[in-house]
Amino acid sequence: TIKADKLQAALYLPANYEKGKKYPTIVYIYERLTQGLNGFTAPTANGFNKSVYTSNGYAVLMPDITYKLNDPGRSAVWCVLPALKAAIATGVVDPARVGIQGHSWGGYQTAFLVTQTNAFAAAVAGAPLTNMVSMYSLIYKNSGGANQAIFESSQGRFLGGYWDNWEAYYRNSPVFFATNVKTPLMILHNDKDGAVDFTQGVEYFNTLRRLGKPVWMLEYLGENHGLRKPANMQDYTVRMKEFFDHFLKGQPMAGWMKDGVSRLAMDDHLKERLLKKDKEAGTVPAPAETTKK
Repeated sequence: TIKADKLQAALYLPANYEKGKKYPTIVYIYERLTQGLNGFTAPTANGFNKSVYTSNGYAVLMPDITYKLNDPGRSAVWCVLPALKAAIATGVVDPARVGIQGHSWGGYQTAFLVTQTNAFAAAVAGAPLTNMVSMYSLIYKNSGGANQAIFESSQGRFLGGYWDNWEAYYRNSPVFFATNVKTPLMILHNDKDGAVDFTQGVEYFNTLRRLGKPVWMLEYLGENHGLRKPANMQDYTVRMKEFFDHFLKGQPMAGWMKDGVSRLAMDDHLKERLLKKDKEAGTVPAPAETTKK
């Protein structure tokens, strides 16, 4: 790492890998992941899935991250960028076609990394913390307590509250460095998120929009920190791949990326989108059955 820690990273090759060919690559982050190097990941429609991506022509890099006190965001920079550099040196990774994805704590670090580097051609941040100051005293609704303990004695790794440690909270908050963002970013944040308050995603999205940055935000009404409804899980999985396929493989931009969908129209949009995919797959029920109530 940049701080001289010796860490590992797992680089998964795409199916039918050809030696000497460079591949689009997704960097997937969440603290330490290499312990799962030899574990099989069943391909499912539930967000990012390394088997789905390696089966579709992508390499996947999973670097371990170690943390320095008072620097949860910068620690990711110090660990992920050297791992990416090493992966590029193998000849497998195309440095011009690298994306990054993370959810929750990994979403936070994805949101932060794109403020500190232009190494990524696309990024997807799921349920990210984006303002460590405003997040500190918000409620972790899934448990009922404040986030303060998480920030000071768990993942946050901050020494004290922001009133006596302002510089650390500031320098590790993505929203305060939004002017630096050049990477196209897709944010997932749900209105009933009980772990990372929905306002964190909204604050970052609106800031980036105000600055004219390339940003999209998905919200699934009624969903918590992770998606539970199968239709929403499938929809998010497809949209994420459409997003990466556009920026990393040069596929045409999906209609939802060009036109957008309002919050109020989302439910109808999801139903229409699911029906369209069912028709394409030939799984739409007979008309007589669809009209029975």
